[in-house]
Amino acid sequence: MTFSETNPKDADNMPDDEHAVITLRNLILDICNQNGGGHGGSAIGMAAIGVALWKYTMRYNPSNPDWFDRDRFVLSNGHCAMFLYALNHLTGFDAWTMNELKGYGSAKENGFTTIAHGHPEIECPGIEVTTGPLGQGIANAVGLAIASKNLAARFNKPMYEIVSSRIYCMTGDGCLMEGVALEAIALAGHLQLDNLVLVYDNNGVTCDGPLSWINSEDINEKMRASGWHVLDVMDGCHDVQAVCSSLKYAQSLKGKPTFINIRTIIGVGTSTAGTAKAHHGSFDAQSVAKSKLAIGQDPSQTHNPTSRGLNYFRERKQHGEALEKSWEHLLMKYTLEYPELARDFALRLRGAKPDLRSLLQDLDSSQLSKMPTRESNGIVLQYLWEECPSFCGGGADLVNSNKFVYSDTDVFHPSVSYQGRYIRYGIREHAMASISNGLAAYNPGTFLPVTATFLIFYIYAAPGVRMGALSHLPTIHIATHDSFAEGQNGPTHQPVELDSLYRAMPNLTYIRPSDAEEVIGAWMWAVESASSPTMISVARDPVDHAPATSRFNVSKGAYVLEEHPDAHLTLVSCGTSLHHTIRAADELYEQSCIRCRIVSAPSFDLFDQQADQYRESVFPHDGMPIISVEEYVATLWARYVTASVGMTSYGYSASNSSNYERFRLNSRGIVSRVQSYLAFLNGRNARQIGWRSI
Repeated sequence: MTFSETNPKDADNMPDDEHAVITLRNLILDICNQNGGGHGGSAIGMAAIGVALWKYTMRYNPSNPDWFDRDRFVLSNGHCAMFLYALNHLTGFDAWTMNELKGYGSAKENGFTTIAHGHPEIECPGIEVTTGPLGQGIANAVGLAIASKNLAARFNKPMYEIVSSRIYCMTGDGCLMEGVALEAIALAGHLQLDNLVLVYDNNGVTCDGPLSWINSEDINEKMRASGWHVLDVMDGCHDVQAVCSSLKYAQSLKGKPTFINIRTIIGVGTSTAGTAKAHHGSFDAQSVAKSKLAIGQDPSQTHNPTSRGLNYFRERKQHGEALEKSWEHLLMKYTLEYPELARDFALRLRGAKPDLRSLLQDLDSSQLSKMPTRESNGIVLQYLWEECPSFCGGGADLVNSNKFVYSDTDVFHPSVSYQGRYIRYGIREHAMASISNGLAAYNPGTFLPVTATFLIFYIYAAPGVRMGALSHLPTIHIATHDSFAEGQNGPTHQPVELDSLYRAMPNLTYIRPSDAEEVIGAWMWAVESASSPTMISVARDPVDHAPATSRFNVSKGAYVLEEHPDAHLTLVSCGTSLHHTIRAADELYEQSCIRCRIVSAPSFDLFDQQADQYRESVFPHDGMPIISVEEYVATLWARYVTASVGMTSYGYSASNSSNYERFRLNSRGIVSRVQSYLAFLNGRNARQIGWRSI
């Protein structure tokens, strides 16, 4: 049947919801096919869910994507990005023009750019968080829900619900199998986050084949056991009102988050419907034509929604503007009724916080002298926590070891209060990092999330830390027990290689302070960082006094502690190893009259940001030996030094001091290795010889 042969009355008599669903599907089909493919199968299967959410359920304003009290939508199955992009366009988000949609899947040559990326990215209007790695979005949604709950508990008053945003998260079966999602789901149930709705696109198909090939669990019972309400929708492809009823009912449910299990058909209405072939790739022309003819569209035309369909969705733009205006009126009345609370609320919305840098500048580090850096770090954190209400977060069940002090009355849990800022994450490192990203993303600057665990266990959290760095979210991660001074717990708990991951991670600042003075400097940087996360790496073993360490020089990344114009070599170190290095320098002079320049290098990331002239003043290119000392595998030191004293193996279950002796990283071992290296050089230019592990 050709377009001219269709009966337009059939399309005219179609119910509005059905017309809207097919309008959305057809736009998704065009986006998917425009450049030869994409992840369209689930997106067209979820179209009725999209109509139910965007037309009938969510509170948002397409004219102002950043309206504070909007409901937040997270597409955890981020490969279905065109679902979100098409809805943003149809409902009238100004940035989501048809030209932007046409950029999806393009080669982006000759400098061409688009906001229609392969996966949603937080920098784009109408995108709450960056998603794609499965499961991350669910954890982010839990963080967003915690943020909304906390602000509501702190600022809402009877008749003045100025914080009412709910969190809607779309997920597929892939996300629900990921460990980070399961960690986050369990915590959300425990915290009774009844402002969170997880919408399951249950199409029974994975990328490789039927879901039954790899999964046979009862997901509803699993969610109930995790503390969730569970609702079912049996026809999620066509019955918009059934989906709406479940979403509306979820709003009335209290005491638990809600899981809505919606059955859909992947690639519905196409020749590959219900199969793995519909997961990604383009769709056949006959299926596309049939879908377009159903609502009176010309199959020969693309990217051209019907005026009826467009009007149906665009009504949301005016509706959203009215919602925001009503909220602003409520806020004005609230300000008159509760002026002090309103002032504090306004400050939080603006991301304002006390002048923490000045507070840190005035701290007296001499009172923390020779204290393990994990302990001085804990004292600094406690001080900042009391001074700054935007601090929030917690540790992965190791807070006593992490020295993360909190009050029992400051716990975020309904048994205490949702006003609490301390989150008991339990042994869920991955979810902890990813939930923190959701907290940071809720409204820029309103929350400053902090996480804590042993450095070695940040290997569990690494994907979440990376997503925070990728998304420019200012979270602070406290990594304790960062050396083989961890001792008898052995090599399973002693990181030797993990620093390399975090030092190499773009837009993450990894700082390893050597004493309390540098700990303060690390926090001076971290609290000022507005567009990147920071990891502060600290140790459990006591430190010696290191002369000339400076909180102000931490921001330079590396700086000279002790200069000798006639030095024979430079020794550089950080963290726990710096104190052994200083003693080794003294012994080298006492034994062999070898004079050493000494450099502290707490952060490669910050050092790389310095001007070339400064960097060369710290590490001269004159051929003189520059030797790094650290109890890690020296992967990245080769960028700066000519040789490294470090680890080439895992650690050992033994006392702190014996490990330094065993691996020749105490002062005596360092001296011996340096002397051997100098003998090997025999006066030759160290730069020309090239880097060596010694």
